[in-house]
Amino acid sequence: MGMQVEQFRTGGDRNFGYLCADEVTGEAFAVDPSNSPKAVVDAARQHGWRLVRAFCTHGHSDHTNGNEEFERLTGLRVLLFGDRCPVTGIEVAHGASFPLGGGSVAIIHTPGHTPDSICLLAGENLFTGDTLFVGKVGGTWSEADARQEFRSLRQRLMTLPESISVFPGHDYGVAPTSTIGREKSTNPFLLQPDEESFISLKNNWAAYKKAHGIS
Repeated sequence: MGMQVEQFRTGGDRNFGYLCADEVTGEAFAVDPSNSPKAVVDAARQHGWRLVRAFCTHGHSDHTNGNEEFERLTGLRVLLFGDRCPVTGIEVAHGASFPLGGGSVAIIHTPGHTPDSICLLAGENLFTGDTLFVGKVGGTWSEADARQEFRSLRQRLMTLPESISVFPGHDYGVAPTSTIGREKSTNPFLLQPDEESFISLKNNWAAYKKAHGIS
């Protein structure tokens, strides 16, 4: 299904928000409108897209702080993991699918950065929140979280087709977007052969960055 994506620099700590629309019907959903909900809503109107859904990739305040205003502007509830959509009755859970035009938006639960982290797959577009950045991965607070993130990345994202576009939650990488294939072949964390190596890189990331000239 044909999808159009618009990426927004919403403020905060280089936060990204998104609009994704079905090209045929113009039905659209928003992701992480955060600091700039009005800009996202205005852009949808300018494109002639009809907002039917909105999601947050996780509950951190830099991603959710615009939800109240977004809901006031659109009448749409911004859904997080575990929420039930008041319109469709569908729960935001791993494997759930929300209709969008002639296609759908699939929920991929990717715990690690937070227990409630999700990624959203619409056509060839994957919105990864703070699970996967371009050349980096989301921060974790404990070794258990890091192990969970490794499994989420390895089992749920790296198994997707390499052509899938990656749209992260922050502009932390060398480019604002990527693909699954590019991340698999260049992201230092995804190049680690096993869980222990992944943990080791996380623990020594500052030194690795310095050694490899990564900002």
